[in-house]
Amino acid sequence: MIEEARIKKNLKKFAFPRLSGTKFELEAFNKIIEEIENLNLQFEVQGFTFSSFYSRIYPKITFLSVSLILLLLYLNISMIYSTIIILTLFGIVITSIIFTRKPEKIQIIPRFNSQNLLVKIKPLSNEIKNKERIALFMSHVDSKGQRFKVGFRIKIVKFWIASSIILIFIVILKNLIIIGFELIFYIIGLFPLIFNIFSSILMLLNTTDNSSNGAIDNASGIACNLELVNYYCIPENRLQNYHIWFLFTGAEECGTMGIRHFYNNLENFDPNKSLIFNFESIAKYVFLWLGENEGDHAKDIDHKLLNNKRNLPISHYPAERVLGTHSDGGFLGDRGLQGFGIGGVESYAYMHTPNDTIDKINVKILEKLCLVLTDSLKEHDANLNV
Repeated sequence: MIEEARIKKNLKKFAFPRLSGTKFELEAFNKIIEEIENLNLQFEVQGFTFSSFYSRIYPKITFLSVSLILLLLYLNISMIYSTIIILTLFGIVITSIIFTRKPEKIQIIPRFNSQNLLVKIKPLSNEIKNKERIALFMSHVDSKGQRFKVGFRIKIVKFWIASSIILIFIVILKNLIIIGFELIFYIIGLFPLIFNIFSSILMLLNTTDNSSNGAIDNASGIACNLELVNYYCIPENRLQNYHIWFLFTGAEECGTMGIRHFYNNLENFDPNKSLIFNFESIAKYVFLWLGENEGDHAKDIDHKLLNNKRNLPISHYPAERVLGTHSDGGFLGDRGLQGFGIGGVESYAYMHTPNDTIDKINVKILEKLCLVLTDSLKEHDANLNV
């Protein structure tokens, strides 16, 4: 059965700094393997290597290069030299974008080692009609600390985007449309230019380290995932029509490297009949992030989750993707897989900081969430046999 005490125990076990690619992340993986072995379940370890270029260096190069291009266009001085510099910076941006189309294949040194852990549990019956139906529960294992909080970083990106758009319009008006009023546009453009350059400087100053315990992000997800492993390893709790997979990914905080490796090697997974549940940073409230064009099976689960009988308030969160943010669920959703991101938004004040600690989490909420998920899947599964 679902046990609050076991969830709390696992929260304590995994709430320690575990930066991707370090011995601390590996320590967390080994602890998960111990839990799985104690349940006598088979598992698969998917090792991979990755570079931190995509997550930690590429955004800084791109944002700074674009800011410098806008600065030169705004100043409009020394046409020959400005053109050379602008073309060089533009080349850097385009090259970086092309280079990072498949970031998991980047070979820039240094490279780090990480791994995914996959557990598969078969349905009750070996004669199900749709063997490709899979319910995939997943959570990432690594954590990270950063100089600035998540909410503040999102505001920096939004300020940068808004100021860039305003500057582009001002440059076009000043140089191509309204000739003779350059001084007015120089004055008007000064404010968004300052915001733009200041935002780029802040991005450069934002560093990544191993200072966060990662209790919310994402020991809470690990604890929920392990609790459901404990539940579904009991034969009578298994589903009739779904295989159940549990995935623990590595290096999510370094550009979703683990889920990229998993997806590139994924076989026998029908996205139109399967469901994904991605546990991502749950503290005291539960929100659902939905993918686009959900099928009837996903809509049915969604209805059951929102109208659960465990008195657990669950809300939809508006789909909003901010440039520069990554998540395992978002990656799979962009590729047409159906399911739910399960997390909270109030936790942004603590994520990626030393304040991301266990006391910020309501363990009872995690217990109820696991109960609601098992209730909903059981009812949904039973209806497939009618």
